Amino acid sequence: MARRCATSRWFTDIYPVFLCLWLYVPCPAETGLYTASDQILLLSRENVDSVLVNSTAAMVVEFYASWCGHCVAFSPFYKKLARDTKEWKPAVNIAAIDCAPEENREVCRDFRITGYPTIKFFHAYSEAGSLGVAYPANIRDVPDLRHKTIDSLEGNKDPWPPACPPLEPISQAEVDVFFETNSALHLALIFENANSYIGREVTLDLLQFENIAVRRVLDSETSLVTKLGVTDFPSCYLYYPGGNFTRLRVNNEARMFYTYALQGLRGFNNSHVYMADLESALHYSLRVELAAHDIIRGDALNALKKYISVLAKYFPGRPVVVNLLKTLKAWLQDQTENKISYKAFEDVLDNRVPHTALPEGVRWVGCQGSQPHFRRYPCGVWTLFHVLSVQANSTGGSDPVEVLSAMRSYIHHFFGCRACAEHFENMAQEGLEQVGTLPSAVLWLWFRHNQVNNRISGDLSEDPFFPKIQWPSPETCPACHTVNEKREHKWSKDEVLSFLLSHYSSSNILTGNPAAGLPTFKSPGDEISGEEVRPQLAALSRVKQRTLQTKVELDHKPVFGLGMELDTALGMIGLQPVDTDLEPSQRGQRLQKRELSGQYFGGEVKLSHKGRWMSALSIGFSNLDISLCIFLYFLSSMCLLAMYVFFKNRLRRRRAKPKTVNFT
Repeated sequence: MARRCATSRWFTDIYPVFLCLWLYVPCPAETGLYTASDQILLLSRENVDSVLVNSTAAMVVEFYASWCGHCVAFSPFYKKLARDTKEWKPAVNIAAIDCAPEENREVCRDFRITGYPTIKFFHAYSEAGSLGVAYPANIRDVPDLRHKTIDSLEGNKDPWPPACPPLEPISQAEVDVFFETNSALHLALIFENANSYIGREVTLDLLQFENIAVRRVLDSETSLVTKLGVTDFPSCYLYYPGGNFTRLRVNNEARMFYTYALQGLRGFNNSHVYMADLESALHYSLRVELAAHDIIRGDALNALKKYISVLAKYFPGRPVVVNLLKTLKAWLQDQTENKISYKAFEDVLDNRVPHTALPEGVRWVGCQGSQPHFRRYPCGVWTLFHVLSVQANSTGGSDPVEVLSAMRSYIHHFFGCRACAEHFENMAQEGLEQVGTLPSAVLWLWFRHNQVNNRISGDLSEDPFFPKIQWPSPETCPACHTVNEKREHKWSKDEVLSFLLSHYSSSNILTGNPAAGLPTFKSPGDEISGEEVRPQLAALSRVKQRTLQTKVELDHKPVFGLGMELDTALGMIGLQPVDTDLEPSQRGQRLQKRELSGQYFGGEVKLSHKGRWMSALSIGFSNLDISLCIFLYFLSSMCLLAMYVFFKNRLRRRRAKPKTVNFT
């Protein structure tokens, strides 16, 4: 009976701990290798049929197991493939399914999956029961995966995805009558060898742009080669109605350079930073964002002090504005309590002391969007901190992360879009500790801003006139871009740093009235003169193409960053001069970002929106790794607890045993 009581007591003692630790272990649903923000469609038992069967787009599907080491090693390549081909989506979609969870195992068995990872191609309008065509197991390189996808598309021409343009070579006869049978206003001809994929890749890159068509021409098409005087392969020529043509001049004869050049539109001069944007960002942050907090205390007050401090030290503004920032800094330093009221702060901000003032209201120039809900303040915030990081470098600041830390804390406590603030906080945890110099701080902010552009490119918050792209574009900074031995894009970090230091320098900030240079936006009913016409993004066409697909996608909300509205961040850059997602260049087309790979501080890291603590712990480990570690921790804790209870009960029983006395 005593033993039963001891057992009951043991169970009573351990049950709460057992329950807490069990609930703490992440569930299997969290252990997949991909998230919706990776531009990968996540398949499961519930949606696999609706996605693959009778889809108007061809599908590339990876079958993997989250416990598989090879799958984990391959996942960065598959993510890059998805980002690199996301403009192909109306014609080709990238998907993945985790075969490890019990609910998905039967699905993978139905598709005859015997090893991981396995990649299969499903042509458009695949029937129920189709097993797809497996890619060779030795294809693990992103360019090879792209090429195999194109080969698979061309190998399954019946049925052909409705949104996919022709990929076969064009002939002289077809070129002669092209404008009679097509509505496109421009025809780009890419001359290349038969074994080159550049023409087909650029064709797919631009399939969402109406008014421009891309066709490949083989070097064996001698009549057309002779007519245009083509001597280089590859090379690109623009062909106009009436037979006129001109060569497209690019820095490198490679896919990415052709894509950028063909997407580009002439706009107003975005090669400068505008003081109006910087002062508008200050006004909104100090008079609107802060005003939402009646009382500012504790960490929030420290964040405000850091923000005002870096502004007072590095803001390259007009003397009256700088004087006001210094006044605010001195006032904050004089506050002895751990809290202030915004009303008191506002009184100092709006004081009438001579030679100190911050203009009220906003006047966006480089950050002006085509509609009131596009760009503006998020663009201004990015631009402001790019300028501050460069000014800190130019003036020889002592702390490399001073500006980045101020930005991080301001966004965390005061930025109105809380989802954006949380996303930025997660992103700031990646690699910020590796910033050891002022130039590396400038590059860190540039890299993370491009990372945000890449993640939210194509979102509903994106201004179709100012797409989020990787900045600076080849047009803006040709020296910043180069190619590796495989003709894939690569950033020249030294050139990028030199460009950033020049672009965001105080000498490149325009303080005059730039109204004359502002872009104008035509409504759909306005006419566009023939000479001004350029490829324009089929914004509505994108929607139409997606509604063609019968697949049912789960409603994953996008993860927004600071640039949720198109940041001119990198200096009000637009399509033309600065192609960040914040530039206002009037390029009435969708210059969608092309993932200019290149990696900085270990490359791009995609964080799951489910749990900031996971990102803090992950440091190179997958969710499965972390789950196993926690599970093992749980087991070891249970063992220690069991040993403790065992010895405690044993000691209690020994104390209760009566002592015997020997009288002999």
